[in-house]
Amino acid sequence: QVQLVESGGGLVQSGGSLRLSCAASGRTDSVNTLAWFRRIPGREREFVAGISNSGDQVYAADSVKARFKISRNNELYLQMNSLEPEDTAVYFCAASTDQTVIRSRLAYPYWGQGTQVTVSS
Repeated sequence: QVQLVESGGGLVQSGGSLRLSCAASGRTDSVNTLAWFRRIPGREREFVAGISNSGDQVYAADSVKARFKISRNNELYLQMNSLEPEDTAVYFCAASTDQTVIRSRLAYPYWGQGTQVTVSS
């Protein structure tokens, strides 16, 4: 099993920045791809960004690619800049044993509990 714990969420004004972190523990040797998803109220959980183990595959959703940056070393990070009220959501860290970054939430068996990000206008 792999345990994931997110941190760094909070309340920020429109145009502000936040940095989310995700710490993994347990059978981390089996983990390859890491990703961020978010759940906006009333919508399905959606892919935000993903990164492969080596970092040679980095993908982000079109709605955030110019503003958010995913990275990893000992932890997974999501640097979010120019935040908009539409970014308000619960953000989840997810892990997969796949070596390819997949945008479907079904590919990720391990999930954190989520961290709330609220952007005020």
